[in-house]
Amino acid sequence: MPREKSVGAIIFRKEDNKIYYLLLHYHSGHWEFARGHGEEGEGEQKTAIREIEEETGLKDLKIIPGFREYSKFFFRRTYGLTGEAKKKAPWVFKLVVLYLTETNTKDIKISKEHKGYVWLLYDAAFKKIPKNAKGALEKANDFIIKNKI
Repeated sequence: MPREKSVGAIIFRKEDNKIYYLLLHYHSGHWEFARGHGEEGEGEQKTAIREIEEETGLKDLKIIPGFREYSKFFFRRTYGLTGEAKKKAPWVFKLVVLYLTETNTKDIKISKEHKGYVWLLYDAAFKKIPKNAKGALEKANDFIIKNKI
């Protein structure tokens, strides 16, 4: 089975003593965190920062030390396929490494890779993301509260 790895981040900002999480709307229809593939020789944190800047325009990111989580899922790479070929597309195992990053910027400049974005409080964000990402968001929220970030 093919494997794929991406690196990204759970991005948050504080406003009026509330924590808002950034979710991106992917063309496949789901909402999730910013992420992408590393370039040759690029470390995970550098990949996360570069991908976030490319996808959101955010430049004031602060990686929160001590947080690194995973999201795992299977998908079929069906882009450009139709009919029987789409049904026979092989499954791919995807591992997403997620860091926790803070920003003070509210306005996002979304890339063409996404349809939109939204800032949501924890409960609303938790309901909107796929099942495979819920554990990472829950751990991030607990980490922020426990460490009084």
